[in-house]
Amino acid sequence: MNELAISENTRVTLNFALTLEDGSTVDNNFDRAPVTFAVGDGSLLPGFERALFGLKAGDEAEFSIAPEHGFGQPNEHNIQRVKREQFEPDVELEVGMMFSFADASGGELPGVVTELDDQEVTVDFNHPLAGRTLGFRVAIHDVEAAELH
Repeated sequence: MNELAISENTRVTLNFALTLEDGSTVDNNFDRAPVTFAVGDGSLLPGFERALFGLKAGDEAEFSIAPEHGFGQPNEHNIQRVKREQFEPDVELEVGMMFSFADASGGELPGVVTELDDQEVTVDFNHPLAGRTLGFRVAIHDVEAAELH
């Protein structure tokens, strides 16, 4: 079996599960084929990648990922009040609805309605997992040197 440990410049094949503090599952691919990513390619947040460093093919591990190393803390500046008239008149708004808004660079920015009245709608643009400590369970299948471009 390959003895290469996960570090910078490696390609990793693994199964993973991501859970919340209450044990509920956010994402899990243990019932599917493993996924492969190169460390630093943006597939995983750096905090999740760093937790894997030192693991080798055949290893299984569980980690707790603090918000600072996951999706960050919620930012009050990411909560915006939008005039009700900016939404289509035939849309029945409800708390918890997710909308996609255009950001300054033309990309899409998801936001969740948290409050509303006849005049304004409060939209939270924080990542839904911001402020959450996450459980991260992995089974490492393969680690190989990544091709540098």
